[in-house]
Amino acid sequence: MGTSKIVQTLQAELVTAENFLPYGQVIFASHDGKAFDIEDAQLILDKGVPRFYIMRLTARGRNFHTITRHVKCTQCLGSLEGKDWLIAVCPPNTNIDEPVLSEIKAFRIPGNCFIKLNVGTWHAGPYFEHDVVDFYNLELNDTNVTDHFTHSFSKSHQMEFEILQ
Repeated sequence: MGTSKIVQTLQAELVTAENFLPYGQVIFASHDGKAFDIEDAQLILDKGVPRFYIMRLTARGRNFHTITRHVKCTQCLGSLEGKDWLIAVCPPNTNIDEPVLSEIKAFRIPGNCFIKLNVGTWHAGPYFEHDVVDFYNLELNDTNVTDHFTHSFSKSHQMEFEILQ
């Protein structure tokens, strides 16, 4: 007999600097020549070679059963072409193996900004309803090899999540 999977829904909130603060930063456009300050991405990329690239994602939908974190660096994500997208996040914690279920939140990220994830922030995404979205990504060149800790909710809780818009 198979085990049934629980589907937990998460209502996505429109991201703001204030509601995203436990997970990182939201960066919006500023005028050219503005001096560096706390509204700029506060990056930690000193444990390796930074990698800035464009990743093409297709048909991602809004469901997930794994969540990942990086403990050596911050990560920046933003979509190209002004496309909105979704991400689920959970604040960093000292338990490297599992995020706190009750602290997982989902956000809708408009195409006119990008997010910076704090070191250790759990994240699942990007997710979207578009056919294809190109994202710029700033992390370390080996982040997905040496600094990629993933937790499977399907294994630990027999569950998956669906992000509602």
